[in-house]
Amino acid sequence: MNNIRIALADDHSLFRKGMGRLVADIPGMEVVFEAGDGEELWQYLNAAEEKPDVILMDLDMPKLNGIAATALIRKHLPAIKIIVLTVHDEEHFIVRLVEQGADGYLFKNAEVAEVEKAIRDVATNGFYLNEKMIAAIRKGSALKNKKASFSPAVHLTDRELEVLRLICNELTAAEIAAQLFLSVRTVDGHRQHLLDKTGARNTAGLVIYAVKNRLFDIDL
Repeated sequence: MNNIRIALADDHSLFRKGMGRLVADIPGMEVVFEAGDGEELWQYLNAAEEKPDVILMDLDMPKLNGIAATALIRKHLPAIKIIVLTVHDEEHFIVRLVEQGADGYLFKNAEVAEVEKAIRDVATNGFYLNEKMIAAIRKGSALKNKKASFSPAVHLTDRELEVLRLICNELTAAEIAAQLFLSVRTVDGHRQHLLDKTGARNTAGLVIYAVKNRLFDIDL
């Protein structure tokens, strides 16, 4: 099995080097590039023949910040998974990054085990959100007393809701197909319909939509 290829982008050299060593020590992972800002990262991604699988990227960077870089990468290189690194835990930060296409959100004081889980989750399941993030989103939604900021009041079929529930439970397309006695292609079709209907950009966006609309209990 090939290693998960990872690129890092953070303007704080000490943190970036430390994170790089931490990730490189995790079995099955390799750091292929480190950038000091989003612009340097984007230049590398344009030039690299073999793209990274996952990017760990700081939210607050000069030249091209995490939000702008996420939107740019998602538009032109949608296969690459993006985990945003930040000290911000407010609901609006989390939702805005996911709306721009981030696949995960990791606090900079995270333990090694959580960093590993986040990388493996986005590489395998397409998203990573922890309980603290889910709680922040729920709290923000309750305070605002409104539905999701993606596409509100859409009609989802029973099958689409079933697929969405299993996605939120971190099942892969193959696992969902086996549980529902469907083909993987059919599951992928339901997932695309969910993306189209909700306005979400990726799997993480679907989970945020489910949380903000309180479709079911989600415990990650």
